Amino acid sequence: MITDIYNWQNQAEKYFIQEKYLQAAQLYEQAIAIEPNTITYYWHLGLLLLLQGQESEAQMTWMLPMTEADEEQLEIWTNELFQFLQIEAERREKLGEYSIAWLIRQHMREVNPVDLNNLLHILQLCLKLEKFEEIKDLHEWGIIEILNEPESANINAELLIQVLKKLLDIAPLHPINLNLVEACLPYFSDTYQCFCLILTTAMTIGHTLRQPLLAAELLKLHLQIEPENVEILRHLAVFYQDARNYSQGIETAKLCYSLSEGLADKIFALHLLLRGLMSAGGYWQEICETCQELEAVFQQFIQAQPIHLEEGRILRLLTPSFAIPHIKDNPASFRKIQNQIAKIFNNDVQDYAKSQGKKSYCKNVHSRDLNHSTKKLKIGYVSYALRNHSVGWLARWLFQHHDRDKFDIHTYFVNYQLVNDFLQDWYVQQGGNAHKLGMNGLEIAEQIYQDEIDILIDLDSITLDITSEVMALKPAPIQVTWLGWDASGIPAIDYFIADPYVLPDDAQDYYTEKIWRLPETYIAVDGFEVGVPTLRREDLNIPGDAVVYLSAQRGYKRHPETTRWQMQIIKQVPNSYFLIKGLSEEGTIKRFFYQIAEEEGVDISQLRFLPQVSLESVHRANLGIADIVLDTFPYNGATTTLETLWMGIPLVTRVGEQFAARNSYTMMINAGITEGIAWTDEEYIEWGVRLGTDASLRQQISWQLRQSRHTAPLWNGKQFTLEMEKAYEQMWQKYLEEK
Repeated sequence: MITDIYNWQNQAEKYFIQEKYLQAAQLYEQAIAIEPNTITYYWHLGLLLLLQGQESEAQMTWMLPMTEADEEQLEIWTNELFQFLQIEAERREKLGEYSIAWLIRQHMREVNPVDLNNLLHILQLCLKLEKFEEIKDLHEWGIIEILNEPESANINAELLIQVLKKLLDIAPLHPINLNLVEACLPYFSDTYQCFCLILTTAMTIGHTLRQPLLAAELLKLHLQIEPENVEILRHLAVFYQDARNYSQGIETAKLCYSLSEGLADKIFALHLLLRGLMSAGGYWQEICETCQELEAVFQQFIQAQPIHLEEGRILRLLTPSFAIPHIKDNPASFRKIQNQIAKIFNNDVQDYAKSQGKKSYCKNVHSRDLNHSTKKLKIGYVSYALRNHSVGWLARWLFQHHDRDKFDIHTYFVNYQLVNDFLQDWYVQQGGNAHKLGMNGLEIAEQIYQDEIDILIDLDSITLDITSEVMALKPAPIQVTWLGWDASGIPAIDYFIADPYVLPDDAQDYYTEKIWRLPETYIAVDGFEVGVPTLRREDLNIPGDAVVYLSAQRGYKRHPETTRWQMQIIKQVPNSYFLIKGLSEEGTIKRFFYQIAEEEGVDISQLRFLPQVSLESVHRANLGIADIVLDTFPYNGATTTLETLWMGIPLVTRVGEQFAARNSYTMMINAGITEGIAWTDEEYIEWGVRLGTDASLRQQISWQLRQSRHTAPLWNGKQFTLEMEKAYEQMWQKYLEEK
């Protein structure tokens, strides 16, 4: 029998700390037998039973004295029990014993199911312990209802935002998130705290997880407290456009422009507007007006030469140029502006890096030990597009055929995407040392520098600002742009990979990078996977003896002048039909084509608009429905051209002066085909008509293309890889000689 209350309590505490719960429980059972009205004994005994895994017995012990309590006493005792358990839960959390803390707090929830701070702690522990099944039905916890109650003033706002951030980090796609963020808006300490959290999460959802519509809905919540936050509106415009909600994307971009004050902000707002207009397709007059405004603001910016821009404004300088080559073919004029903007970008990026305490990579890379007699040449590839993307489809043969005995390959995945993408997975397996990275250009450059890459290959050019930032920081002694787009003009980039055809002979006059021409082709593939077609002529109500033309390009590439040529071809070829395919705004692109068809005297019943298909292999198989493919101008197809030629379909292309206007030309030459290559607008129409009216010529070209699979440079990925590797070795040798 217990005779000294202080001694037994001390002994019980010792047992508790030593985790001898059974012995401690026995002491409390004896104490209850002696003093059954001491309520705290029941709290301690119940906790000890809980820690021994006897949950039902613990609840019965806690409830036992409450069965005879009046209403006032019941409330007091319930609060006491809750506070008692909370003290122990907090102690366990400090000790890092999260499973025990979680168990205790679950029983606290039984005692008081509407204590929000406890619910938040439970959620926090679930996330720490990865108990994701527990939060699947988070809506049923009642957190949002509690937050929306005016009497919730005792909420720990700091804990609330901390838990919200953790939930958004770990489970950004949880269905409760939108409602939870909205309910949390009044509890942020300031608008900037809210801005940072919402924008960071939206970037992950929209870009890394490819859920742009959900990202847009999240960003709209911040507009409730800052309706004219231009940064939020910029990203909102992008996500609307990525979700193919073009009208809202265009209107949001216009709002951005109206709110933009500095020249850099105006440049990017105009880029967003062009991005929306051109993706939708068909807004030609507005596109031309916006493009003129963009070029005028570019000139103002160049004259002003602003310095010390914020990082965000710096990064937005290059991508707006992407639209201009889609509108006109004037590379000398375009590159004059582009090179000046790229120089400002390059200098500002390096200045910003220095302000952040980052080393001058350009200076330090030259101090390395350059003797490679005993080690492989280190080649790094940096890109966001090594996934289900045109670059991803085309670059894989280089990775597959690389000589790993001579080259140490590193692959840097910018914004590695957390989605099921088999092509991205393939590059992880085939990319040598694969680095799955985020969207911080300084961190990516640091990784490349630490890996001591000798030659860094940029596959994105200006299509991604982060990659441009990495290249401007010059983390490798030799830097090269290949495949993803035309050269960026960034002074830190040494070479641009081309071939004898894709750039005219005088191109070096207006390129800052040294043009490195491979002997035959700047791209080669071993082939494409082709599935089972899902389109038949009868499905489209097209006669079996009809001549079928096809143009499969996104709205960005739809130029009215080229479309006019295409209509003139259809008009001149009897029993012909024109199939139109590509991402765009359905209603707008139809009006665009119908209007030009009517102006050229073509019956719109000869036009067919094809839906997108989910699988690339099915898309390629469906190309077989066409007799002739009509290319776009001044921005040709690239991947689509390769797919067309691989499928043995005659192609009509118009050759221009800029890189984007000569892709199909070099690919046809390297497939051994000249029929269909037009050097004037008139020739484009002539070739289109001739191929439509001469079935034997089409058959001859198709046969030549199929035979070319065995002999042409375009279909020899292994030989192309040897030429690229030879170029790398020559670049390195030249670099050593100049040191």
